[in-house]
Amino acid sequence: MTGLNHMTTSFQINSGTFFAKLLIAIAKRAFGVEEHLGPPSPNPAPDRLPRYREASGMDLQGLRKWHRRISGELDSVVAFWLQHSHDEEYGGFFTCLGQDGKVYDDLKYVWLQGRQVWMYSRLYRKVPRFQRPEILQAARAGGEFLLQHGRVALPSQKCAFVLTRDGRPVKIQRTIFSECFYILGLDELGRATGESRYQREAQTMMEAIVRWVREDPSELGRPQLAGAAPHDSMAVPMMLLNLVDQLSEGDGEAASQFNELGNWAAQRILMHVQKNGTAVLENVSEDGKELPGCLGRQQNPGHALEAGWFLLRHAQRQQDSALRSQAVEKFIKQPFHSGWDPEHGGLFSFQDVDGLCPTQLEWNMKLWWPHTEAMIAFLMGFADTQDQELLELFDQMAKYTFDKFHDPEAGEWFGYLAQEGKVALTIKGGPFKGCFHVPRALYMCEDILETLIRETESKSGK
Repeated sequence: MTGLNHMTTSFQINSGTFFAKLLIAIAKRAFGVEEHLGPPSPNPAPDRLPRYREASGMDLQGLRKWHRRISGELDSVVAFWLQHSHDEEYGGFFTCLGQDGKVYDDLKYVWLQGRQVWMYSRLYRKVPRFQRPEILQAARAGGEFLLQHGRVALPSQKCAFVLTRDGRPVKIQRTIFSECFYILGLDELGRATGESRYQREAQTMMEAIVRWVREDPSELGRPQLAGAAPHDSMAVPMMLLNLVDQLSEGDGEAASQFNELGNWAAQRILMHVQKNGTAVLENVSEDGKELPGCLGRQQNPGHALEAGWFLLRHAQRQQDSALRSQAVEKFIKQPFHSGWDPEHGGLFSFQDVDGLCPTQLEWNMKLWWPHTEAMIAFLMGFADTQDQELLELFDQMAKYTFDKFHDPEAGEWFGYLAQEGKVALTIKGGPFKGCFHVPRALYMCEDILETLIRETESKSGK
């Protein structure tokens, strides 16, 4: 769940006029930034389709090559966070890390605390080479930091968004997302340690989130303003579906308990397929209709791709072939084809479905997380469907991503690139980028590739 990371305040400018466009272009060129007078077409013409699409197929050797590269990169990325992010004095993790891993701010973001607890716990539980005491110890220290400081004022379940280094609350959000990553981390920690108290706490928080979303949102503290049109953000059902996946794993009782919620969340996500099935919109009305204005026209390609693999996993659990097809065609293939930059490569951060200029300041930047989500989505989609196009798209996306985001000198990945693919911010971590999207994608792709290689070897006898 990630696109909500960068839904920043829009600037107020009528870029539909020639002079506004011209002024923007002149200003950007004065600072050495090339800019087109307007956003790209949502559906680029075939003759302008992207560079980096060079693979015409992938054989067993190609699968093995990507497996070796991804496995080695996962080792390197995890080593970076193990070396630089641990707070040995207060517990938890530093995430504001410069290019070389040096801490530039000691604030702790609850989203990223929960995510790193999940990442360490999952690697310890699932990948034999990461079953090392220091990884579990760090995960436990992060989990205890969350238990002690994550919730702002007991008995309320509301979590902080930002904490001081020693755990005092700095900021709270009127959303469910700090609480969601609190659940994700603690549930996985309970599985890794075998200590049920972590999972009990996650279950209690899950009950609160479901109540806030489906019954009574008053504890979130959001006032109901007369001019604010109620709307459904895709981030909310996406996150609930991800949590259902997490809590249900290997637990028949939990799977039964959350079955209805998972189906509800999946249907809410599907409501975001609009424009006669040709686009996934980030926001729709509560009854699944298009909204007016910039809010209603907003597209987030990375979020749609992430929703695609969330839906695909749910469809696999439910053995729902129709949903599997929708996940692949509407949420994986389609957002890629409309969201890929035909000139410079990479996925745009935001788009306007009607081709107007998006109002997000970073709309044409290339951020790390949409590309990691796309790698997961394409590879998972191929493993499920054997659709060769998806394997080619994985190859295309992985080549671009490793070429542009990977830092061969200091390790880990840059997170923020300008449109042309040059590094815009040299930081390796911050308020939104931590030990999560990059290692999660590498871990999941490594696992899928191992399965594909075994199956291919079995079929070929090699």
